[in-house]
Amino acid sequence: NHHLLCADAAVRQSAYGEVIPACASAVIDEAHQLEDVATQYFGVSVSTYRLERLVGDGRRFVDRDLGDDPDVADTVRTALDRVEQRATLFFSAVKVHLPAPDRTRLNATTLEPVAEPGRRLASTLRALEATVALVTHASEDIRSLGRRAGEFSEHVDFVLAADDEGFVYFLERRGRGLFLRASPIDVSAIIRELLLERMHATILTSATLAVDGSFDYQRTRLGIHDAVELRLDSEFDFAEQTVLYLPTRMPEPRAPDFTSAAAEHILALLAATRGRAFVLFTSYTNLHDVHRLIEHTTPFPLLVQGTAPRSVLLRDFRATPNAVLLATSSFWQGVDVAGDTLSCVIIDKLPFAPPGDPITAARIESIAKLGGNPFDEYQVPLAILALLQGLGRLIRHRQDRGVLSILDPRILTKGYGRRFLASLPPTPIVRTIGQVEQFLTRKGV
Repeated sequence: NHHLLCADAAVRQSAYGEVIPACASAVIDEAHQLEDVATQYFGVSVSTYRLERLVGDGRRFVDRDLGDDPDVADTVRTALDRVEQRATLFFSAVKVHLPAPDRTRLNATTLEPVAEPGRRLASTLRALEATVALVTHASEDIRSLGRRAGEFSEHVDFVLAADDEGFVYFLERRGRGLFLRASPIDVSAIIRELLLERMHATILTSATLAVDGSFDYQRTRLGIHDAVELRLDSEFDFAEQTVLYLPTRMPEPRAPDFTSAAAEHILALLAATRGRAFVLFTSYTNLHDVHRLIEHTTPFPLLVQGTAPRSVLLRDFRATPNAVLLATSSFWQGVDVAGDTLSCVIIDKLPFAPPGDPITAARIESIAKLGGNPFDEYQVPLAILALLQGLGRLIRHRQDRGVLSILDPRILTKGYGRRFLASLPPTPIVRTIGQVEQFLTRKGV
C-alpha cells in the first residue's frame, strides 16, 4: 500500500512516530504508481477540508478532555473560532482573486492578492498552537492539536512564499474544496532516502515497469542507482487471447472530426463484441462528446463515469448483460473484471499527460533545464505506462479472450508510435471490423 508506506515515511520524517512497525525489507507491488503517490505525500497542501478537520477535531477534543477546566476550554475554543474566521476570510479571498480552472499553476506574484489574509491565518494558527501549549495535563489529542496547528501555519507560509525551486505551486478545485498545493518536482531523492535506503532490501514489481524493454525510466524517476533487474514473460498468450484493432482512416486527435470518427468506430466495435466493453478516454470532454453521439444509437446499456461512484459502476457493469462503461483515468488501472463480461477495451487517444498540468509542466521544464529531452525521456514513457495499464484491464486470466483497440492514428503515423507498439504485448494487429468479427467467432467470445 503506497499511501501507507509514504505516510509512514512522512510521519517518521516529522518525528511524530510511525505508522508501520520497523521492518528491514519491503515488497512494493504496482511500483509504477510510487512516484505519483510520493508526490502527493511529500508535498504541502493548504485546504478547506484540512482546516475544517482541524477545527472540528479541536472542538471535539476540548469538549471531551477539558470539561473539568471551563476557563481553559473557553480559551482554546476562542482560539479555534479565530482560526475558523481567518480561514473563511482567506479562502474567500482565494475564490475572488484566483478564479481559475480545476488545476492552475501559481507563483509568488499571482499569490500576492491573498498573501495578507494568508499571513493572518498563519498567525492565528500559531496563536492556537501557543494556547494549547499552555494547557497543563493536556491529553495526547489536545497536544496533537497544537502540533497540527503549528504545522498548518508553516504550510500556509510555505505555499504563500512560493519560492522553493524544488516545488511547483498550484491551486486545485475539487468539488466544494479548495486546495493550495506545493508538490515536489523531483521525488527521486525523497524516495531513495526515506523509503529505499531505510530498507535492507526492497523489491519493486509491476506488470508495467519497463519501457522500451528497459527499466531506465523507473530508475531515473525513483532515484534507484543500484538494482538487480528481472523481466519475465507474461503468463498470458496474447497472440491467442487478443487482437489489437487499429482502424484505418482515423483523423488526427486535434482534427475537428476526430470525435465523430471515434464514435463511429466505437459503435462498430460494440456491435461486433455485443457490448461488454470499457471505453477509456483521456479526458471528460472526449467522454461526454462521444457519449452524446452514441447514447441514442447503441442498443447496449451505457454506464458513464460521474453518474455514480466507481464501486457502484463496476458492480453494475458486472451485473448488467452486454454493458458498456465509458470512463476516464481512474478506471485505467486497479480494475479487475474477469471472463466474458468484459470482452473489449477501447482507448480513444494515446494517454499523454496534459502539458498544461502544473506538475507535468514543471517536470518538463526541469528536464529541459538539465539539457534533456522531456518528450522522449518523460512524456512518452509516462504515456506508454498509462496505455499498458489501460489495455491491461482486458486480460486478467488465461481463459480471457477479447479485443483491444486504440483509435489514435499517431501510434502508426508518428515516429514515437513505434515505441508504443514495441512496448505492447505481442498481440496480432487487425485493421478491419471484419477481422475483429472473425477473431471473436473463432474464439467463441
